[in-house]
Amino acid sequence: MTPAAHLILVGLPGAGKSTVGREVARRLQRPFVDLDDEICAAAGMSVREIFATHGEARFRDLERAATERLARSDAPAVVAPGGGWITVPGLVRLVRPPSRLIWLQLSAERALARLGAGVAVRPLLAVTDPLAALRDLLKARESFYMQADHTLSVEMMTPPEMVEATLALARP
Repeated sequence: MTPAAHLILVGLPGAGKSTVGREVARRLQRPFVDLDDEICAAAGMSVREIFATHGEARFRDLERAATERLARSDAPAVVAPGGGWITVPGLVRLVRPPSRLIWLQLSAERALARLGAGVAVRPLLAVTDPLAALRDLLKARESFYMQADHTLSVEMMTPPEMVEATLALARP
């Protein structure tokens, strides 16, 4: 079996990975995989519950297992992992090559604005100052995001513009 060439969208929470990923998958006629949804289905609980009950280490173990399943898939998909997925040692190597990564790049301020009230359900952002938390996440993750095959600055893009730009990068 040849590993599938997945298109993997990486970036901060609020970057648009799931929103853009669903439409890109539809347009490319590929399945869409939200890795957090896969993890929740396997665990039988939400990301927030996994973090609260078992901690981040258990979540990362489940994330590795979901990535291993993805790596064994022979159907190319558009994938939206959680924002920290790219920082977990060995996960990118499981799927690349042949998969390609696109970093949906935006500022912490824009990410927070896009998340709106949804910030409260993000375990790493359910803090007194979510903007400071997003800035810290970006600072810690930026060097990892920069290892993507493509960087797409989505700071001022609408979701339809993000979809079109992502599709352009997805084509060989």
